[in-house]
Amino acid sequence: MKKVWSAAVILVFIGFCLLSALGLELAGYARQPADASAADQVVGIPGGQSMARTAAALHRLGVIREPLKFRLLARLHGDDRRIKAGEYLLSGTLAPREILDILVGGRVRRQRITIAEGQNVAQIAALVASAGLASAEAFQAAATDPTALAAAGIQADSLEGYLFPETYFFTATDTAANMVAAMVARFRQVFRPEWTARAAEMGWTVHQVVTLASIIEKETGAAAERALISGVFHNRLRRGMRLESDPTVIYGIADFDGNLTRCHLETPTAYNTYRISGLPPGPIANPGAAAIAAALFPEETDALYFVSRNDGTHVFSRTYGEHLEAVDRYQSGRRGKKPES
Repeated sequence: MKKVWSAAVILVFIGFCLLSALGLELAGYARQPADASAADQVVGIPGGQSMARTAAALHRLGVIREPLKFRLLARLHGDDRRIKAGEYLLSGTLAPREILDILVGGRVRRQRITIAEGQNVAQIAALVASAGLASAEAFQAAATDPTALAAAGIQADSLEGYLFPETYFFTATDTAANMVAAMVARFRQVFRPEWTARAAEMGWTVHQVVTLASIIEKETGAAAERALISGVFHNRLRRGMRLESDPTVIYGIADFDGNLTRCHLETPTAYNTYRISGLPPGPIANPGAAAIAAALFPEETDALYFVSRNDGTHVFSRTYGEHLEAVDRYQSGRRGKKPES
């Protein structure tokens, strides 16, 4: 019996030594990056993927050394069952322990996307597609989804005007519908209750305000002119004059090639404000907060017309005669086109 006990003690001791050695080895491995000069890489971890496959993929990309040790390290802390699926930005400069913390914490790669004031749904869809987040078709479908429109309480055919210009961060798991919902939610945050009250005071709906704001946004690149341009449009609307805004005409032209012609101005469309009275049926772009504020709080002015100086600013006129003089001065080189508003 003494011999048996002695052998058992020796085996336990050897086992303890082996485990201690393995623990020390894994502790050293956990702190040692694979490559201190490695570049970042995008690594996709599919849902339900085994730890063996994850370790093999990371090793193949040079993010870790010795995948067996990586698996053992993960098993030791129970991380092998807690890794979250997603797209991650990883590199060999990270220690294995750091990599596991990122994977377990679900710190997925976030793609930055910035929507500029005045971009329309099609342009935003192209931006989303270029970032690899969703196809342009999927984004446009989400922006015209009747269910999403009903949920947002918007009575229109599209969420045009309500995809608020902002910098957003999305992940590879975000759907086009998620992205659209985030942009509309941001619009709701910016369009505060006092603005809704102001619209009601004017006798306008929110949709009409956003529509005019989108036209103001497209008409000028000079921030100081927004309220004045708004004043001109409000004057024209009160007098029953057509808005005669080029950007609205362009929005109604399929595959516009950049050359606005007299034929375009004379072709009836729902957005041709040279032909229709009042506002078009909906926004022509997604306006920023400043353009919305300008639509709600127009500058008092006697002006009824404006024409571009070709530098982003405009000349404003009270009479059509003054307007024609400004057109002759600044737009005499333009052919086949009516004077601007």
